[in-house]
Amino acid sequence: MEQYIETLCSLNEKADLLDFCRKKILHGTPFVFRDREDDYYEFRKKIANEFKIDFHNVLITGSGKLGFSPHKLKEFDMESDIDVAIISSKLYEEIMNSIVSYQMELRDNRMAVTSREIERYHKFLEYGAIGWMRPDLLPSSFTIKDLRERWFNFFDSLSNGRSEVGNYKVTAGAFKSYWHLENYTMSGLEKIQNRYKIKEIS
Repeated sequence: MEQYIETLCSLNEKADLLDFCRKKILHGTPFVFRDREDDYYEFRKKIANEFKIDFHNVLITGSGKLGFSPHKLKEFDMESDIDVAIISSKLYEEIMNSIVSYQMELRDNRMAVTSREIERYHKFLEYGAIGWMRPDLLPSSFTIKDLRERWFNFFDSLSNGRSEVGNYKVTAGAFKSYWHLENYTMSGLEKIQNRYKIKEIS
């Protein structure tokens, strides 16, 4: 982890940061599937088949990919989640379109929603605006229950020893395109760089 952060903070050019992003995060077999490439394939295939997309559009990011979290400065362990990124404009639009009736009811004040739910919903929309659909942020009052139930039931079926990934909780979000995933990941890397630059100055 220290070497990863040191290398990251030494990069000054955008092109070098993009190469780092692709090599270290978006490319290759994840830490959690180290020396188990066939299991990684089967895991991705299950998700791809569920959402009717190509298996190479299913990736593992976060500490499950790296073996540590440079954001939390924490090694990957049994308490870590497996973060799945699904790249599919069709799935992204399906989720976005399903919230139309919910948004209309809110707009017309025909729904009683708590401030906590509104906060979660605004966070959901904020992620959606940058091309990432996170159904885990949909409020409990969300009217399209089929989407929530299908999503959570499916990823629960892959969690805690019920799939090739092992005894971990699996969470997922849908990115509108590979560009959106890459752009979001780059933003996270730049935040880490800025954090350490501020420490150096202070």
